[in-house]
Amino acid sequence: MSAYGIDGHKLHLHPQRVAAWMNGENIYPVYMEIAPAGACNHRCVFCTMDFMGYKAKFLDTAIMCRRLRECGALGVKAVMFAGEGEPLLHKDVAVLAATAKEAGMDVSFTTNAVLLGPETARRLLPVSSWIKVSCNAGAPETYAAIHRTAAGDFEKVMGNMETAARIRQQEGHACTLGLQCILLPENAAHMPALARRARDLGADYLVIKPYTHHPQSPNNVYGDIRYADGEELESALRAEERDDFRIIYRSAAMKRWDSKKARFERCLALPFWSYVDAEANVWACSRHLGDEGFLYGNVTRETFAALWTGEKRRASLADCEKNLNVAQCHVTCRMEAINEYLWRLRHPEAHDNFI
Repeated sequence: MSAYGIDGHKLHLHPQRVAAWMNGENIYPVYMEIAPAGACNHRCVFCTMDFMGYKAKFLDTAIMCRRLRECGALGVKAVMFAGEGEPLLHKDVAVLAATAKEAGMDVSFTTNAVLLGPETARRLLPVSSWIKVSCNAGAPETYAAIHRTAAGDFEKVMGNMETAARIRQQEGHACTLGLQCILLPENAAHMPALARRARDLGADYLVIKPYTHHPQSPNNVYGDIRYADGEELESALRAEERDDFRIIYRSAAMKRWDSKKARFERCLALPFWSYVDAEANVWACSRHLGDEGFLYGNVTRETFAALWTGEKRRASLADCEKNLNVAQCHVTCRMEAINEYLWRLRHPEAHDNFI
């Protein structure tokens, strides 16, 4: 596992929270994903959230700042601003990030970085643990085709990342800067070039990850893609690594995509994270957006504590643990590795005590 743990999980680093869960206690999530905006300035061909319609919905700043302070006090440890849209489209996203940081939570962003200009970077870098840029090609024309945007956005993103890296160095911020790319037939040949570009502009890492398909998405162009023969590409990418630049080739996730098999029978990860959409609805999981059975409530109408300890969430968790068919969830879900870990804890094997 890399220093960042991106291709595995880090729940084992929170033993108190896991122990409380094992004892049947109500726990607050370790981590939350928050969608500040429902709108997006790109229309990526692989987008897993296209079924949400890219609606111009934005979280209310004042209400979310109150909820972020509450979540920090309740013991939520980290938030990622991402979601069904582009988070930097929210005019007050830097205010939200600073509030989360002041509340004691670690803050991160997943963004296409078109809007990560110098002033935005200066506001986000001091309060963010990491900013990860979704960049799914190594050349302008391919980037434009995959992101379904103007070719000029590629160089804009590269310039924004280089500027952010320079500001980070000049001002002494600790924020990690990375890029991530979904490996597709159209962009595979560009990956070494993208790695060199990322390295030279000052990024700390490049993630190469598999495609995934959201079951609610009407688009599944890459559903038949396979990653079994990736050793040569991974080797070529490793040659671009340096002491201050890493390649995170997500081979474990690629194997899970190829096999389409889960090593657990129920989703047990739901108590450890949550998803807040751009209308302030709190969901058990982004796979089930729109399904009332997975909707815990809305933080514009009640506190996070009230909905997290409420009857609706208790009923949802009980139904999921008893009836949810994980075969209908999308492969390479962020919680897959966590579920494998939790399932093993709940179902010990014969030799587990021989540590």
